This record gives sequence, C-alpha cells and structure tokens, in this order.
Amino acid sequence: MSTDTEIQTAQTVSRPLLGCIADDFTGATDLANMLVKSGMRTVQTIGVPEPDAHENANGVQTLAADAIVVALKSRTIAAAHAVAQSLAALEWLRTQGCRQFFFKYCSTFDSTDAGNIGPVADALLDALSDVSSDALANASGSGFTIACPAFPENGRTVYRGHLFVGDALLNESGMEHHPLTPMKDANLVRVLQRQTASKVSLVRYDAIALGAAAVRASIDQLRAEGVRLAIADALTDRDLYVLGEACADLPLVTGGSGVALGLPANFRRAGLLPERDDADALPRIEGHAAVLAGSASKATNAQVAAWRAHRPAFRIDPLAASRGEPVVDEALAFARRHLPEPVLIYATATPDEVKAVQQTLGVEAAGHLVESTLAAIAQGLREAGVTRFVVAGGETSGAVVQALGVKALQIGAQIDPGVPATATIDARPLGLALKSGNFGAVDFFEKALRELQGAH
Repeated sequence: MSTDTEIQTAQTVSRPLLGCIADDFTGATDLANMLVKSGMRTVQTIGVPEPDAHENANGVQTLAADAIVVALKSRTIAAAHAVAQSLAALEWLRTQGCRQFFFKYCSTFDSTDAGNIGPVADALLDALSDVSSDALANASGSGFTIACPAFPENGRTVYRGHLFVGDALLNESGMEHHPLTPMKDANLVRVLQRQTASKVSLVRYDAIALGAAAVRASIDQLRAEGVRLAIADALTDRDLYVLGEACADLPLVTGGSGVALGLPANFRRAGLLPERDDADALPRIEGHAAVLAGSASKATNAQVAAWRAHRPAFRIDPLAASRGEPVVDEALAFARRHLPEPVLIYATATPDEVKAVQQTLGVEAAGHLVESTLAAIAQGLREAGVTRFVVAGGETSGAVVQALGVKALQIGAQIDPGVPATATIDARPLGLALKSGNFGAVDFFEKALRELQGAH
C-alpha cells in the first residue's frame, strides 16, 4: 500500500507544467512533437477529458506528462463555439495544475475575418486575468500575449508582420484558395485586427535580433500603449528561442508550434523540468497498417502519387458516396484482399476536382461526407486487424480518431518536421501518425509506417 508521502510524490511528479489548446488534431500533434523534441514528456488528449478520466482511486493524476495538449476541432466552426470549447479546455488544464498555457493554431494562420484566432485569444486572456499568482510564473502579464505562427523548419516565417510560405507571401502561396479559410492578406496585424476589438500591434524583428531582454522591453512598451495582442516576427529557430525566453512570464502564449521551441527551457531554468532522454518512448505496435488520406493539399497529392506508383490504393468518390453507393464496403473489401500488405484509401484530389464536388454537394457537406466516410472505413479496418494508421489531413484526422474512440495519445519521435509517431494510451495500443495536409516529404507514408512499427 502506498504511503501518503508516496502518493504526494507521485502527484508532484505527474503534474504538467505546460497546458496547450490546439484548434485541430494534426496541429496538436505538431505542437506535441515540438515539445517532445525539447525533452518534455507529452500527452495529447482528444477533446476535453471527462473529469476523472485520468485519475486513479487516490485522485492522483495517472498521465506521466510534463505537457498536455488538448486537441480540439475548433478551427473552422463558429467563433462562439470555438471560444466555448477553448475555455472548457483551459478550465480542465487549470485543474491539472499547469503553470503556463499555449493556444496553438496553424502556421498559415488559418482563419477568417470572423475568427477564430482573435476571439479565442481574447477569451483566454480574459479567463486568465483572475489566475492566482501561485498557479503561474507571473499573472501580471495576463492582459497581453503574442501571436507568432512562424515555423521556419517548414518554410513559414514572419517579417514586418507579413507571413511568408517559403519565398511567397501567404496570399500568393496557394492558401488564398483554401476552401474554408482562404488567406488573402499576408499582413497578420491587419488579419488579426479584423477579428478582435483589442488593439493589435507588432513585436518587430529589430527587437528580436537583440535578444530576449529587448523583446521584453518591447512587450512592456506595447502594453503601455494599450496593445493586447502582438504579432511577433521570426525568421529562424533562434528567433523562436528568443521569443520563448521573453515570454516566460506570460500566462498565455499563442502561435504555431514553432514558438513552443523556446518554452521548455524556461521550466528547466526554473528547476521544474529535469533533463530527459526518454521523452519520445513508445510501445512497439504489431499488426496490419493502413493509410487514410482526406487532404487535398499539394503535399498530400504528391504523397498519394508516390504511394500509388508501387503500393495498392483505393480512391473514394464523394459523389458516389452521396448517391448512397456502398463506398465504405468496397474500400474495406479492397483492403481485406491486400492485407497484410499496407493499403492506402484516399479521397485526395486536385483543386479543380475538389471544387467540382463542392459545387455539387456544397463546401461543408462535401467535407463532412469525406470525413465520415473515412472514419467509417477506419472502424472497419481496425476490425480487420489494422493497428497502425497514418492519416493525412487535419479534419480527416479528427474524424478518424473520434471514430476509433481515441481518448489520449503518448507522443513519440518525429517522422518528418511537425509530425510525430504516437500511440494510444490503452492496454492494446494503436499506432497513429496524424499529418497536417501540407506537411511531410513525398515518401512520408512509408516512413510513418516504419516508425510506428519500430517504436519501442
């Protein structure tokens, strides 16, 4: 039987330091990947857990994590619903004892003039304004935060407040044609200001180049001017580390996964985070494998083409599914014929093909149809013995993990920038690689399956 001291020690060890809220599932794993690379044991929950979902009989937290990432599906829903879900996630993370909070969105700042980045950031700042000082490093910063989507490793940089994707401005990168969040303005100060009544400004590269102290001075000046949200420039990983150090005392930080690079070191400097060499440890996953692709991005189209050149693949026709044809049954029959060889089942299509389907079915209906079809296929694949899933597309990943009943994921090693291997926290774990549409090399699917099987 455990003594009171042992229980108290276990509770102390398992208390997370950083609580994160992500607006989609693949973005959540992207962020978790960044934290694991920095030595934080990280667990990703699928939605907000039930109150006692991860407690034992003694009320001790059973998630062995330094950071928890709550994965929501709130990027493209109505702003009011996104705010409500994000506040629920924040409240749960606060009950876990987190010392700092992070709101994660896409490195291409996916949003519309109605939100959701601005409204959610405002609501989180409001909710944290009454946080007691013993819960956070310094609650006095709760009226201000930065917004930095930069992810230089994947070609996303911010300069003078303008977001670049590779060498192209955001509005010339292909994101201007996004079916749900077309990004037609690269000036993020303007983009964010259209979403909020709070004053928005810029932490300029001039300050970041001078180091963390200069950034803190810039933040103090902006707050004195009544600024509540500030886009932050960043061109390199060094800039992200500077920003992370400068934001050590902010209860809330917002951005893409890149800016989280600099946060773990703050906890380490404070003596709260030990050095770890096992942060990415996962169990070995045996069983069959499958790839499910719903994204229509350029990267995923290239990955699908590479797979189809030498591996079995089945294409989902959304129009056929809309007519009630047995698409799910046909896909599962195809998979069973080829197992144990890994199979790809995909709805990935060219932009013109996607537009044609959307014109027939409507944008929301088309997206929902693809997601629900792939989710049903995932359930059937698991029944057929598939235990390792690679999923391409944020919305598709959300639908698949919900269909599989996934509640929480342990985060493992990186497969490609922004995409780690993961394993469900179960007695019989599944291996999952959840990929944002635009992420991953051409051979990502093959690499992901190897990493999921080889995890140990």
